[in-house]
Amino acid sequence: MKKSNGNTAKPWLFLFGGILLFFLLAQFLHFRIDLTEEKRFSLHPATEQVLSEITEPLHVDILLVGNDLPGGIRRLQKSVEETVRTFNAYSPEKISFSYFDPLSIESAEQEEFVLSLTQYGIVPTNLSVNQATGLQTQLIFPGVLVSNEEFETGALILKGERGMSSDQILNQSIENLEFELSNAIRKLISPESSSIAMIMGHGEMSSDDGYGMVEALDGEFELYKVPLEQAEKPADLAHFKMIFIQGPKESYTEQEVYLLDQYVMGGGNLVVLLDGVAVEIENAGGEGTIAMPVDLGLDKLLFRYGIRVNKDLIQDLNFGYFPVMGGNFGDQQQMVRLPWPFYIMAGRMQEHPITKGLDVLSFRFASSLDTVKADGIIKTPLIFSSDLSRILPAPVRVAFSDMDQEPDVKEFGMKNLPLAYLLEGEFTSLYKNRFLPDGFAKADFKESGKGKVVVIGDGDVFQAQTNLENGAPLALGEDPFSQTTFANKLFLKNLAQYLAEPEGIIASRTRTFQIRPLNKVKVAQQKTFWQGLNVLVPVLVLMLFGGSVWWMRRNKYSRKKH
Repeated sequence: MKKSNGNTAKPWLFLFGGILLFFLLAQFLHFRIDLTEEKRFSLHPATEQVLSEITEPLHVDILLVGNDLPGGIRRLQKSVEETVRTFNAYSPEKISFSYFDPLSIESAEQEEFVLSLTQYGIVPTNLSVNQATGLQTQLIFPGVLVSNEEFETGALILKGERGMSSDQILNQSIENLEFELSNAIRKLISPESSSIAMIMGHGEMSSDDGYGMVEALDGEFELYKVPLEQAEKPADLAHFKMIFIQGPKESYTEQEVYLLDQYVMGGGNLVVLLDGVAVEIENAGGEGTIAMPVDLGLDKLLFRYGIRVNKDLIQDLNFGYFPVMGGNFGDQQQMVRLPWPFYIMAGRMQEHPITKGLDVLSFRFASSLDTVKADGIIKTPLIFSSDLSRILPAPVRVAFSDMDQEPDVKEFGMKNLPLAYLLEGEFTSLYKNRFLPDGFAKADFKESGKGKVVVIGDGDVFQAQTNLENGAPLALGEDPFSQTTFANKLFLKNLAQYLAEPEGIIASRTRTFQIRPLNKVKVAQQKTFWQGLNVLVPVLVLMLFGGSVWWMRRNKYSRKKH
């Protein structure tokens, strides 16, 4: 007996109806399930907030291209693509991507384009790759460009701390992809910026007049030079997101200290770069000079907050070099670079959003920091010296002639000396249970408040050096003597972003992905077993399933015949 056409069509109607219903629901119900242990395909809430503000399509140019790239670089390349796809899944507007090789541009415009990439910190890197003709060097651009119809910005995606292995650098770069890409998008879609006050009037920023900070933060923050003596009340400083004090040379008055104290009590963010001793480097020739302790009126304020800048200098055997005149060659003076332990190359960082993944920072004549009891304050050291350091209490002799002698390693028995501290929590005012300075009303006084304070025992960390040929200021972190670029600029950017919004996209830098390398010995011993398992088991399972279906159908239809 034949089945009716209605019975035959019914399963097909259910099938196509179910498919249609599935597609209709997909238009209204959006969800993603991340089954990875480390939530690789999930985003930080702050990143989701940035993506939700996108109002027009964006495009990402992935510059990391090349032939026969090593496996680690290909992994980074693939991770960039996966991150863009994840961003697109959360974005209300389309985020597309494509690969672009800067070296494919015509030679006439190529140099100009490559130079423009350096404005975003994207510096080309030489990479050794295996090719048919042998080991060859290939130039790669480990960065991305993000653009809309009008504007463009970029980000460097390959970053790591000195001393890391190549696998660690790649893994850390992958961990930071979400931050780098979301930060580039934020800069593109959110032109509004917070304001920063750079205090002046006490010899601050004497080296570069603030050029280093302005060059590093321009476009992300609005920077103002503020003469503190012109402020009449705490409210005059309240609208600044953060205040920077960079290497003052003259003392602060009691009224100025009170204004800073009340700024912190009102929830402000204060960054103090303070020298514990005064060094006159221009007098370091011959017999040298003596670095003497200085009191700039800020010590009592910082002490109340839980930290002290000591009257000393740190020397470190992980040092930089200082150029001195080493005699004449013909009629030309010769400059010789000699080791200078007062210049610290700090490459040991805290696992914190501000410092994670930073390369080496340059410190010049840094003083040590000590913490003291302060209830309600969390003190986090951010940067450390190496394992071979020492502290020289003031007065300290500073002389170029000392560089002729090789340092005695036995004298450098200290390690991990903190060079920068972050203080967070409920601060107590310096003026609690004290008379207020003249001119301030008791009614406006705040005894405590939640703010953040950063203290660095070196006043020059965020000050740019000058070009030796023309005297023009260099970008922050560039060393005119060694032709090296240190990570001072990136440290400043991370610090400013954290202080402005600690739970913002900067918090995504805390993500960690485990490196899970294969056990080479185990692979060699069990290679044949796993190859056989992966090849034969799927075939056997398929044969078993097919045989079971055949046996069931055979029994079913053989019974009907009887």
